[in-house]
Amino acid sequence: MAQAAVEPGLIGEYEERFASSKRMHERAAQSLAGGIAHDGRFIKPFPIYVDHATGAYKWDIDGNRLIDYAMGHGSLILGHNNPEVMAAVHEASGKGTHFGSGHEAEIEWAEKVVELIPSAELVRFTASGTEATLLAMRLARAYSGKPSILKFEGHFHGWNDYLIKGEKPPFESPSNPGVPDEVGRTVAVLPADDLGMVEERLTQGDIAAIIIEPSGGSWTSIPLEIEFLQGLRDLATRTNTILIFDEVITGFRWSPGGAQGRFGIIPDMTTMAKILAGGFPGGGVAGRADIMEGLLFKDDAAWNSNRKVIHPGTYNGNPVAATAGYTCLGICANPEIQIYCDNLTARLRAGMNTVLENRGIDGCVWGESSVWHVILGYKVPNRAAGDLRAPEGIPSDVLKASGKAGLNTPLAIAMAIEGVDLFNGGGLLSIAHTEEDIDFTIEAFDKSLTRMQADGLV
Repeated sequence: MAQAAVEPGLIGEYEERFASSKRMHERAAQSLAGGIAHDGRFIKPFPIYVDHATGAYKWDIDGNRLIDYAMGHGSLILGHNNPEVMAAVHEASGKGTHFGSGHEAEIEWAEKVVELIPSAELVRFTASGTEATLLAMRLARAYSGKPSILKFEGHFHGWNDYLIKGEKPPFESPSNPGVPDEVGRTVAVLPADDLGMVEERLTQGDIAAIIIEPSGGSWTSIPLEIEFLQGLRDLATRTNTILIFDEVITGFRWSPGGAQGRFGIIPDMTTMAKILAGGFPGGGVAGRADIMEGLLFKDDAAWNSNRKVIHPGTYNGNPVAATAGYTCLGICANPEIQIYCDNLTARLRAGMNTVLENRGIDGCVWGESSVWHVILGYKVPNRAAGDLRAPEGIPSDVLKASGKAGLNTPLAIAMAIEGVDLFNGGGLLSIAHTEEDIDFTIEAFDKSLTRMQADGLV
């Protein structure tokens, strides 16, 4: 039987190296819509399918080992299968996976959040980050009596109908298939660099809350100046507007207290997920007691019928997720965890920028804390290899799209061939990564650019 012809170049080598994933994707397309379970896992010609993972590595179904920079979409700051978390999870799962009742683990979990997150006076758990932002908006609207939410271009707050507006370029586009125009009109979207514009919008009197990723849009893809964040805090206080930090990514990663702990800028409410649940499904909302009071049942029939914010959720505070989260946060309470990851990521960004400089290739690597992004094909003027600041002179819509456009898809394919798995044009680190992993990744980046040059891509 004749073998199928292999396409030459980068794609051909990818298809040969990950042949079982190609077949698996063809199978997946017959039952899974699009062959994937998450838009962020889409890549042409097909994604890699994983068999198992441990520490900083995962192995695909062909047995190829990959250094993992997806890290559970950012939830695994302790790495895959952290022994302390897994031991706690095994014990908890032996007691039952869903009680349909309250349990001590959810209380311990909430107590740990209150201990670590400066804005957390009370907590309510959800099953995901998207649910957390939905609940935060509902609480803010109920508390303020106002209908609208203000967000910023390119900032991602989950896939719910409201906050998906203005998330992807072109930011001004009203097109969000499946979302009624009436819903979109309750959300205002502004660029995150003009306090005057924010103040002017607030004068219309309909904004219940401002929500923002304190890292900048899509975990630092679109950089944010700390001065803007502080100005936003001051403006929200002056206008009696609720300020929500979406710390789904930054929570417990930027510091034990998240971005707010690192920057010393405290919001009124915080949304969380990912590290919060220790790699298991789970999210949460924390905030001022007077706002969170909207969730309380009271000895007042009128309140319970007309003013209490409704919030059920089958998997809220699931005992296994609660145990994983509590154990993980106990470890993350040590700031050395974040410092280690930050230092390792700075080494990676600097090394990759040095590769670009030595090769004379336009582009840069940037980020903050323990995350990093790559963009290729755009000249960044007056930038030294060791400069870890965000790139200047590149439009925000280009920065936002860099993970899915231009040269980052072939880069991801080339890096996978070299044994490195990227996430949306960059990645996130864990304490399981080592200096040897970083050096290997820098070398893989260099080799990947050679492959791309051979295909005439850079």
